[in-house]
Amino acid sequence: MLLIRASQTSGYREVVGRENAAGLKWLRFGLLELEPGQTYEGKTADEEAVLVLLSGRCDIHAAGRSYAGLARADVFAERATAVYVPVNAPFAVTNTGDGRLEVAVCLAPASEAHEPFVVRPDEVLVKTVGRDNFERQVHDIVVQNAEGRVQRIIVGETFNPSGNWSSYPPHKHDDYQPGVEACMEEVYHYRLKPEQGFGLQAIYTSDRSLDEVYRVAHKDTFLIPRGYHPVCAAAGYQLYYLWVMAGDIDRVMIPHDDPLHAWVRQ
Repeated sequence: MLLIRASQTSGYREVVGRENAAGLKWLRFGLLELEPGQTYEGKTADEEAVLVLLSGRCDIHAAGRSYAGLARADVFAERATAVYVPVNAPFAVTNTGDGRLEVAVCLAPASEAHEPFVVRPDEVLVKTVGRDNFERQVHDIVVQNAEGRVQRIIVGETFNPSGNWSSYPPHKHDDYQPGVEACMEEVYHYRLKPEQGFGLQAIYTSDRSLDEVYRVAHKDTFLIPRGYHPVCAAAGYQLYYLWVMAGDIDRVMIPHDDPLHAWVRQ
């Protein structure tokens, strides 16, 4: 199943794990939700992690480093704050605010030992991509800025205005062609504003052996093992998604547009 519906979370919930990965080999994803004063303690084992603050205030301790006073009202109000946790490292997240804390836990298998680090809002690379009704804002959190500081994982956020498309023209990254296309899996995690909104998520391959469209809602998660995967926000609603990517060959983002639709760039 490619679409994982939202579910009430208390503490840590593994959303994408080995048992429901739908063919994904290189990614796991979870959500951490804590009440004021609560602390969650974990350890990465043979995976590197990026903890992305979605809403609330917290302190994060990772591999002997401490990052205090991290805060974000919500994903639509402020840029992200994130903490990288290397392999075989203990970490702890404490809700220091007076409201519920939400943190996305993005994981990829790794063997290289790196140092932990924090990405603060002013370090997030913001760019406008596309035009007309496929214009959107893309925020790179752990992408080129983390080259040499992580092994495999890539993390960012995309913001679709009402009615707009993203991952458009439809692109894919499942066939390794040096300089043309990367080979990476991906996971999307959505938020909507207002929360009762929805979007449409398509996924298809050139031979149409995979050709499906899903109605996605607030806090849903979508798995992309292969194929083109454009997404559209319903009219009247802003759509956000956190995207996490990882692959086996390299750490270069080279999406390959569907040749049938690449003309819209011009």
